Amino acid sequence: MSQARFLLRKLLVYAAAIMICAWILIPIVLIFMSAFADPHDYYDIKKVIPTNFTIENVKDLLITLGEWRAVLNSLVVALLTIAISFPIGLPAGYALAKYFFPGRDFFRLLIIGLRMFPVMVIGIPLATLYIRIGLSDTPVGVAIAHASLALPFVILITSSVFASIPRDYEEAGLIFGLSGFGVFSRITLPLALPGLAAAAIFVFVLSWNEVFVATILTLMNRTLPADVLVSVLEAPDPYKFAAAFIMILPAMAFVFIARRYLVTMWGIRLR
Repeated sequence: MSQARFLLRKLLVYAAAIMICAWILIPIVLIFMSAFADPHDYYDIKKVIPTNFTIENVKDLLITLGEWRAVLNSLVVALLTIAISFPIGLPAGYALAKYFFPGRDFFRLLIIGLRMFPVMVIGIPLATLYIRIGLSDTPVGVAIAHASLALPFVILITSSVFASIPRDYEEAGLIFGLSGFGVFSRITLPLALPGLAAAAIFVFVLSWNEVFVATILTLMNRTLPADVLVSVLEAPDPYKFAAAFIMILPAMAFVFIARRYLVTMWGIRLR
């Protein structure tokens, strides 16, 4: 009876894993197929799955419609968001993890509370402010706004990462003559790299997919999600799926590049 129950539980776990993978992978596969499908096959009601594929959809979207500028703007904004949010959020996360001070728990709660308010509430005031200070319709302006959205997550994630590093290592570094900055740069930071990589991936994806702020703050220099919302939705379906493919690809590539840090954080070694 116990053996049968074990096999049943194992079967249920495998079934759940297969369903979760299918839930994630099937839409991605359909997007990839539709992005490269020949338009005649795509609109042929007799074909459930296209059999003829072409790169013309992506090529026309990037070159003919000029979406390569939006892709470049999205990459610049996402990287700038990481560059802005990390120098601010990393020290704050380290302070929350390593130091005890009055109001620390309240400060942590306040950081979480910043995400309670919808972005739409500050949309018009933010656009007005940007016009006055000259940051409207610039990648730097969008990156600053995205960094403000990502900063609470950066602080909380880095705080958890630094809290997981034993104090014994840092104290040993001090005993052997390292300064406080030396302990951080030579001991704490290398041990925290897997978690920081995960935080960087989260910030990159958050900035890459954000659409509301980018839409209201830009007109000519739109990011890809904002440009898709405004213009590409009026294009034929293959172009829409080509835009979706381009939106998915950099985030997947970023995760693939940083996977070594992620699996290291999870306790798995790559060979």
